[in-house]
Order: sequence, then structure tokens, then C-alpha cells
Amino acid sequence: MPENKNPFTAILSKMVVTKEGKRLGFVKDITFETKSGELINIVVKDPTPYTRNLNLETTKSNELLIPYASIIAIGDFVIVSEEDLI
Repeated sequence: MPENKNPFTAILSKMVVTKEGKRLGFVKDITFETKSGELINIVVKDPTPYTRNLNLETTKSNELLIPYASIIAIGDFVIVSEEDLI
């Protein structure tokens, strides 16, 4: 497996934070387009009160979604650009 590929389990349960350091919650799951394999959203578990104020899209079961395109980096945390969430 090439080293630049992150398996799904590498991102699961990581804390999601904005580049400004605000905590948003943890990665519960990822949604993707089944035909192309394109990643669409991160499903957030244990969202912080700050996250609930962002007016994010939700699943049918009221889980918050963060657009995958807003991710800046994945390391110890999943870092997202807050400007891309609004």
C-alpha cells in the first residue's frame, strides 16, 4: 500500500478541529459517492456546542456533516477550514 494513502481507520475517531483550533467533534464515518468513490462528507460524533451553531448539513438521523472538501490536513487531528463550512 502506498504510504500517501490513508486507510479509513486512520481517520476514524480523530478529533476534528478548525485551523483556528476550535474543536468540532470526532470522525464517526465518511460518506462517499459509490460510483466514483469521491469522498463527500465526514459524519461527526460528539459535536461541540460550537459545531451546532455552524448550521451544518445533517443526516436523516440528525448527525452533523462536514464537507470533505473543507479538510486542510489529516494528522493527529483532522483540520478543516471554517470558511469552507459556512
